[in-house]
Amino acid sequence: MKFSVIGCSPAWPNPGSAHSGYLLEHEAGRLLVDCGPGVLPRLRQREGWPNVDAIAITHFHLDHWGDLVPWVWGAMYRWAGAVAVDNRPDLWVHQGGRAVMEEFGEQFGFRDMFDRVFTVREYAPDEPFVAAGFEVVPLRLPHYTLETYGFRLSADGVTIAYSGDSGPSERLAELARDSDLFVCEATLKRGVDDGPLRGHLSVDEALASAAQSGTRRVLLTHRPSELDTPPDVEQAFDGLEIEL
Repeated sequence: MKFSVIGCSPAWPNPGSAHSGYLLEHEAGRLLVDCGPGVLPRLRQREGWPNVDAIAITHFHLDHWGDLVPWVWGAMYRWAGAVAVDNRPDLWVHQGGRAVMEEFGEQFGFRDMFDRVFTVREYAPDEPFVAAGFEVVPLRLPHYTLETYGFRLSADGVTIAYSGDSGPSERLAELARDSDLFVCEATLKRGVDDGPLRGHLSVDEALASAAQSGTRRVLLTHRPSELDTPPDVEQAFDGLEIEL
Protein backbone atom coordinates (compact mmCIF):
# COMPACT_ATOMS: atom_id res chain seq x y z
CA MET A 1 0.00 0.00 0.00
CA LYS A 2 1.18 3.51 -0.77
CA PHE A 3 0.22 6.50 1.36
CA SER A 4 0.84 10.01 -0.01
CA VAL A 5 0.38 13.36 1.71
CA ILE A 6 -1.19 15.69 -0.85
CA GLY A 7 -1.77 18.47 1.66
CA CYS A 8 -1.50 18.75 5.45
CA SER A 9 -2.03 22.38 6.48
CA PRO A 10 -4.18 23.31 9.48
CA ALA A 11 -7.26 25.52 9.09
CA TRP A 12 -5.03 28.26 7.64
CA PRO A 13 -2.49 27.32 4.96
CA ASN A 14 1.15 26.84 5.80
CA PRO A 15 3.39 28.64 3.28
CA GLY A 16 3.13 26.88 -0.07
CA SER A 17 1.05 24.04 1.38
CA ALA A 18 -2.35 22.60 0.52
CA HIS A 19 -4.99 21.79 3.12
CA SER A 20 -5.95 18.26 4.17
CA GLY A 21 -5.76 15.56 1.50
CA TYR A 22 -4.26 12.06 1.65
CA LEU A 23 -4.07 9.52 -1.17
CA LEU A 24 -4.11 5.77 -0.45
CA GLU A 25 -3.28 3.39 -3.28
CA HIS A 26 -3.25 -0.38 -3.65
CA GLU A 27 -3.91 -2.86 -6.43
CA ALA A 28 -7.69 -2.64 -6.07
CA GLY A 29 -8.04 1.14 -6.21
CA ARG A 30 -7.16 4.68 -5.21
CA LEU A 31 -8.85 6.47 -2.32
CA LEU A 32 -8.55 10.18 -1.50
CA VAL A 33 -9.23 11.00 2.14
CA ASP A 34 -10.36 14.61 2.55
CA CYS A 35 -10.04 17.22 -0.18
CA GLY A 36 -9.25 20.67 1.19
CA PRO A 37 -8.26 23.79 -0.75
CA GLY A 38 -5.09 23.26 -2.76
CA VAL A 39 -5.48 19.48 -3.02
CA LEU A 40 -6.96 19.48 -6.53
CA PRO A 41 -4.07 21.42 -8.16
CA ARG A 42 -1.57 19.20 -6.34
CA LEU A 43 -3.29 16.13 -7.75
CA ARG A 44 -3.29 17.72 -11.20
CA GLN A 45 0.47 18.09 -10.97
CA ARG A 46 0.61 14.29 -10.79
CA GLU A 47 -1.76 13.66 -13.70
CA GLY A 48 -3.92 15.78 -15.98
CA TRP A 49 -7.06 15.12 -13.97
CA PRO A 50 -7.27 13.13 -10.72
CA ASN A 51 -7.91 9.45 -11.36
CA VAL A 52 -9.38 8.23 -8.09
CA ASP A 53 -11.99 5.58 -7.43
CA ALA A 54 -13.38 7.15 -4.28
CA ILE A 55 -13.17 10.14 -1.94
CA ALA A 56 -14.05 10.01 1.76
CA ILE A 57 -14.68 13.19 3.76
CA THR A 58 -14.26 13.28 7.53
CA HIS A 59 -16.28 16.44 8.18
CA PHE A 60 -17.55 19.64 6.63
CA HIS A 61 -15.03 22.23 7.73
CA LEU A 62 -13.80 23.92 4.57
CA ASP A 63 -10.16 22.87 4.95
CA HIS A 64 -11.23 19.22 4.62
CA TRP A 65 -13.62 19.34 1.69
CA GLY A 66 -13.42 22.74 -0.10
CA ASP A 67 -11.74 21.58 -3.33
CA LEU A 68 -14.74 19.42 -4.18
CA VAL A 69 -16.32 22.62 -5.52
CA PRO A 70 -13.69 23.36 -8.22
CA TRP A 71 -13.53 19.60 -8.83
CA VAL A 72 -17.19 19.78 -9.92
CA TRP A 73 -16.66 22.71 -12.26
CA GLY A 74 -13.54 21.22 -13.77
CA ALA A 75 -15.12 17.83 -14.34
CA MET A 76 -18.30 19.31 -15.83
CA TYR A 77 -16.57 21.65 -18.24
CA ARG A 78 -13.98 19.07 -19.25
CA TRP A 79 -16.76 16.67 -20.23
CA ALA A 80 -19.25 19.31 -21.39
CA GLY A 81 -21.85 18.50 -18.77
CA ALA A 82 -22.61 15.77 -16.25
CA VAL A 83 -19.95 13.09 -15.99
CA ALA A 84 -20.97 9.62 -17.16
CA VAL A 85 -21.96 7.38 -14.26
CA ASP A 86 -19.16 4.91 -15.02
CA ASN A 87 -16.57 7.66 -14.60
CA ARG A 88 -17.81 9.15 -11.33
CA PRO A 89 -15.77 8.60 -8.18
CA ASP A 90 -17.75 7.51 -5.13
CA LEU A 91 -17.98 10.38 -2.66
CA TRP A 92 -18.49 9.20 0.91
CA VAL A 93 -19.93 11.63 3.50
CA HIS A 94 -21.48 10.99 6.90
CA GLN A 95 -25.19 10.34 7.35
CA GLY A 96 -27.09 13.48 6.48
CA GLY A 97 -24.14 14.71 4.42
CA ARG A 98 -26.01 14.46 1.11
CA ALA A 99 -28.50 17.07 2.34
CA VAL A 100 -25.63 19.27 3.50
CA MET A 101 -24.04 19.08 0.04
CA GLU A 102 -27.35 19.88 -1.63
CA GLU A 103 -27.57 23.01 0.52
CA PHE A 104 -24.03 23.95 -0.51
CA GLY A 105 -25.03 23.34 -4.12
CA GLU A 106 -27.92 25.77 -3.85
CA GLN A 107 -25.44 28.43 -2.72
CA PHE A 108 -22.59 27.65 -5.13
CA GLY A 109 -24.35 26.62 -8.34
CA PHE A 110 -26.94 23.85 -8.59
CA ARG A 111 -28.63 21.79 -5.91
CA ASP A 112 -27.47 18.58 -7.61
CA MET A 113 -24.03 19.86 -8.66
CA PHE A 114 -22.14 17.21 -6.68
CA ASP A 115 -24.40 14.43 -8.00
CA ARG A 116 -23.46 15.42 -11.54
CA VAL A 117 -19.81 14.52 -10.94
CA PHE A 118 -19.74 12.08 -7.99
CA THR A 119 -21.75 9.11 -6.82
CA VAL A 120 -22.61 10.46 -3.38
CA ARG A 121 -22.87 7.82 -0.64
CA GLU A 122 -23.34 8.09 3.12
CA TYR A 123 -21.56 6.16 5.85
CA ALA A 124 -22.90 5.44 9.33
CA PRO A 125 -21.00 5.71 12.64
CA ASP A 126 -18.94 2.62 13.49
CA GLU A 127 -20.24 0.71 10.45
CA PRO A 128 -17.56 -0.43 7.99
CA PHE A 129 -17.91 0.53 4.34
CA VAL A 130 -15.79 -0.26 1.29
CA ALA A 131 -14.25 2.54 -0.77
CA ALA A 132 -11.80 1.86 -3.61
CA GLY A 133 -11.25 -1.61 -2.18
CA PHE A 134 -10.36 -0.33 1.30
CA GLU A 135 -12.41 -1.28 4.33
CA VAL A 136 -13.11 1.96 6.17
CA VAL A 137 -14.44 2.16 9.72
CA PRO A 138 -15.65 5.66 10.69
CA LEU A 139 -15.44 6.56 14.38
CA ARG A 140 -17.16 9.67 15.69
CA LEU A 141 -14.68 12.03 17.37
CA PRO A 142 -15.10 15.35 19.23
CA HIS A 143 -14.49 18.45 17.13
CA TYR A 144 -16.22 21.42 18.72
CA THR A 145 -19.92 21.05 17.81
CA LEU A 146 -19.46 19.69 14.28
CA GLU A 147 -20.14 16.04 13.41
CA THR A 148 -16.69 14.65 12.67
CA TYR A 149 -15.12 11.25 12.09
CA GLY A 150 -11.75 9.57 12.13
CA PHE A 151 -11.15 6.72 9.68
CA ARG A 152 -9.58 3.32 10.17
CA LEU A 153 -8.56 2.18 6.68
CA SER A 154 -7.48 -1.39 5.91
CA ALA A 155 -6.39 -3.35 2.83
CA ASP A 156 -3.88 -6.09 2.02
CA GLY A 157 -3.19 -6.73 5.70
CA VAL A 158 -2.22 -3.09 6.36
CA THR A 159 -4.15 -0.62 8.54
CA ILE A 160 -3.84 3.16 8.52
CA ALA A 161 -5.67 5.25 11.11
CA TYR A 162 -6.45 8.90 10.35
CA SER A 163 -7.76 11.16 13.08
CA GLY A 164 -9.19 13.88 10.89
CA ASP A 165 -9.71 16.71 13.37
CA SER A 166 -10.28 15.77 17.00
CA GLY A 167 -10.09 16.96 20.53
CA PRO A 168 -8.84 14.57 23.24
CA SER A 169 -10.79 11.31 23.28
CA GLU A 170 -10.33 7.70 24.33
CA ARG A 171 -11.69 6.80 20.90
CA LEU A 172 -8.45 7.95 19.27
CA ALA A 173 -6.63 4.99 20.81
CA GLU A 174 -9.47 2.73 19.66
CA LEU A 175 -9.21 4.18 16.16
CA ALA A 176 -5.47 3.52 15.91
CA ARG A 177 -5.35 0.22 17.86
CA ASP A 178 -2.41 -1.87 16.57
CA SER A 179 -2.36 0.09 13.28
CA ASP A 180 0.64 0.20 10.97
CA LEU A 181 0.43 4.00 10.69
CA PHE A 182 -1.46 6.56 12.77
CA VAL A 183 -1.85 9.91 11.01
CA CYS A 184 -2.85 12.21 13.85
CA GLU A 185 -3.53 15.91 13.88
CA ALA A 186 -1.59 18.14 16.30
CA THR A 187 -2.75 21.70 15.70
CA LEU A 188 -2.12 23.20 19.12
CA LYS A 189 0.88 24.35 21.10
CA ARG A 190 -0.99 23.59 24.32
CA GLY A 191 -4.33 21.92 24.89
CA VAL A 192 -5.50 24.77 27.12
CA ASP A 193 -5.26 27.11 24.12
CA ASP A 194 -8.38 25.46 22.70
CA GLY A 195 -10.79 26.53 25.41
CA PRO A 196 -13.35 24.37 27.26
CA LEU A 197 -14.95 22.98 24.08
CA ARG A 198 -12.15 21.02 22.47
CA GLY A 199 -11.60 20.38 18.77
CA HIS A 200 -7.84 19.85 18.32
CA LEU A 201 -4.81 18.22 19.94
CA SER A 202 -1.39 19.28 21.11
CA VAL A 203 1.66 17.19 20.27
CA ASP A 204 1.69 15.70 23.78
CA GLU A 205 -1.98 14.73 23.52
CA ALA A 206 -1.52 13.21 20.07
CA LEU A 207 1.49 11.18 21.19
CA ALA A 208 -0.32 10.01 24.32
CA SER A 209 -3.19 8.67 22.20
CA ALA A 210 -0.68 6.98 19.90
CA ALA A 211 1.08 5.32 22.84
CA GLN A 212 -2.21 4.00 24.19
CA SER A 213 -3.12 2.58 20.78
CA GLY A 214 -0.03 0.45 20.23
CA THR A 215 0.35 1.78 16.69
CA ARG A 216 3.64 0.95 15.00
CA ARG A 217 4.24 4.40 13.50
CA VAL A 218 2.98 7.93 14.20
CA LEU A 219 2.81 10.76 11.68
CA LEU A 220 1.71 14.13 13.03
CA THR A 221 -0.23 16.33 10.63
CA HIS A 222 -2.43 19.45 10.43
CA ARG A 223 0.32 21.29 12.31
CA PRO A 224 0.97 25.03 11.87
CA SER A 225 4.41 25.97 10.58
CA GLU A 226 4.52 28.59 13.35
CA LEU A 227 4.90 25.82 15.94
CA ASP A 228 7.93 23.65 16.60
CA THR A 229 7.69 19.86 16.61
CA PRO A 230 10.03 17.68 18.70
CA PRO A 231 12.92 16.57 16.46
CA ASP A 232 12.33 12.87 17.19
CA VAL A 233 8.69 13.02 16.05
CA GLU A 234 7.76 12.39 12.41
CA GLN A 235 5.72 15.19 10.85
CA ALA A 236 3.78 15.20 7.58
CA PHE A 237 4.69 17.46 4.69
CA ASP A 238 3.19 17.92 1.24
CA GLY A 239 4.62 15.30 -1.10
CA LEU A 240 5.58 12.78 1.56
CA GLU A 241 5.14 9.20 0.31
CA ILE A 242 5.16 6.11 2.55
CA GLU A 243 5.17 2.50 1.38
CA LEU A 244 3.52 0.09 3.81
